[in-house]
Amino acid sequence: MDRRTEVKGQNDSILGSLKIAPDVNDALLRGNPVVALESTIISHGMPYPQNLQTAKEVQAILKANGAVPATIAILDGVPCIGLNNEQLERLAKLGSKAQKTARRDISHVVASGGNGATTVSATMFFASKVGIPVFVTGGVGGVHRHAETTMDISSDLTELGKTPMAVISAGVKSILDIPRTLEYLETQGVTVAVYQSNDFPAFFSGSSGCKAPCRLDTPEQCARLIYANMKLGLGSGMLIAVPAPEEHVAAGNAIESAIKKALEEAKVNNVAGNAATPFLLSRVNELTGGASLLANIALVKNNALIGARIAVALADLRRSLKNGQPRSAL
Repeated sequence: MDRRTEVKGQNDSILGSLKIAPDVNDALLRGNPVVALESTIISHGMPYPQNLQTAKEVQAILKANGAVPATIAILDGVPCIGLNNEQLERLAKLGSKAQKTARRDISHVVASGGNGATTVSATMFFASKVGIPVFVTGGVGGVHRHAETTMDISSDLTELGKTPMAVISAGVKSILDIPRTLEYLETQGVTVAVYQSNDFPAFFSGSSGCKAPCRLDTPEQCARLIYANMKLGLGSGMLIAVPAPEEHVAAGNAIESAIKKALEEAKVNNVAGNAATPFLLSRVNELTGGASLLANIALVKNNALIGARIAVALADLRRSLKNGQPRSAL
């Protein structure tokens, strides 16, 4: 990719219509590890100032483990790859006033000069556009329960099918139909792997009852998988699911009970579409007395830790191969 940039404003780089933060741009130019982060979790995932604190803590984990964080959002109609503290605080204070932005919404938010918090699909689109191969999030969207009648399937899944990026998450949000989501990912040609487990996680729980299509035990194995996907030019993404930390699995049963109740309420109140996930997550948090939110934050932080290690391993692998050191891609 042509990395020539035009420097404008406060030393930010403009690549086409994208504004890339200086530290992110420098890391990309040098081949250093960069990890993309979504912004919907900041604006719609939790209240201020907890959202700002969590965003900063996640970024700190990435930095402490050798990766440059690139939180992605659209501010005043400009897609930003990497946010500074002032931009993070602005987004955190905007909260749900920022539009929840999936791939379908990008053109509208940009054209109207609006503020958009990117979902998994929009974050993948922008990160891939500038050459960031690793993206960390809490959990991806999927096939909603009763999708056979509602046709409610997250655009995260189709984005994974056409955007070559490794998404590190705690699996699929447990408010969704996980078996059908895995079937849909297979249809989309998405490689699904689980980190250090033979069971696909159910977000808050270490196991969904579904077996892992493939297992990876080290960041280096993950890096080789990502590199092979890149070199083969498959054009599709990968989902690397990281089971929840053991200390948070115990709350899984109580949270699952709350999810069932929240799903019933959503149906009664006709909550659907892109309003469904924020409603369900908020209601589950209320029903669990805040336990689900604390578990959610812990999951994101754990994913950031693993994601940083994978990004570092991938950068090391690409550097070693560039320097002519013979290594098998797999």
